[in-house]
Amino acid sequence: MNNTKIDWCDRTWNPVTGCLHRCPYCYARKIAQRFSGAYDYTMMHNRQYTLEDVTGWMVHGEIFTPMQRMNAAGGLRYAPYPCGFLPTLHRYRLDEPQRVRKQKNIFVCSMADLFGAWVPEEWISDVFAACAAAPQHRYLFLTKNPERYADVPDADNYWFGTTVTNNYDLYSHMRGYDLYYTARKANLFLSIEPIMEKIKMPNRDYSDKIKWVIVGAETGNRKGAVEPKREWIMDIWEACKEAGIPVFMKKSVRHLAGRDFVQEYPWG
Repeated sequence: MNNTKIDWCDRTWNPVTGCLHRCPYCYARKIAQRFSGAYDYTMMHNRQYTLEDVTGWMVHGEIFTPMQRMNAAGGLRYAPYPCGFLPTLHRYRLDEPQRVRKQKNIFVCSMADLFGAWVPEEWISDVFAACAAAPQHRYLFLTKNPERYADVPDADNYWFGTTVTNNYDLYSHMRGYDLYYTARKANLFLSIEPIMEKIKMPNRDYSDKIKWVIVGAETGNRKGAVEPKREWIMDIWEACKEAGIPVFMKKSVRHLAGRDFVQEYPWG
């Protein structure tokens, strides 16, 4: 697990990396491509690939031992993304939460969508088994495919989020939340980041299900990046305040919120 600059969690943990969504604003793809590859590809016998011909998705990779890559100076360093941004299970990382005894807020798979349609059920089961083996932590999951939450374990220390960038995302993903919520009482949250337009927050029926809202702007220098307006942020904050939902504003919107900048957690 790694310390992180993501301000709503303590650590990131990436037993699975890679994603096939191809979001234009994705920071993870740039990082994975920058640090992709391994020094000696003859070592890749420890990587197993299977084609998913039925679904039409790309290859899956599994890595059982850490690998190395050569840096610009010619030295060897740990290779975090030997397969680039292809979906990859790093089996040697599954026991990492057990090595940290003090409770942490862990963002699971910040460099992947663990619940993407291309991710094998076995991978998801293995990740949740690793979470269950280290119950001292609070685990936060985030996906654009919340329908798959209906099939995963539930626990008080699991927080299930969905990524929202616009109103279409919000209402299509809330349907996925409906499938999950009808099955059990869960810790559900929205991550409205990067916010691309003025968001019309759900009515009270949906607000009763959402326990936390994160809001943030796109970072980096991507051509065509959307600069949010203050009113977009404050409309979300006011709707959440009325519904009694804690709001966590990321540092990327501090200049917009000004004195109204808040960073609230649902667990106190």
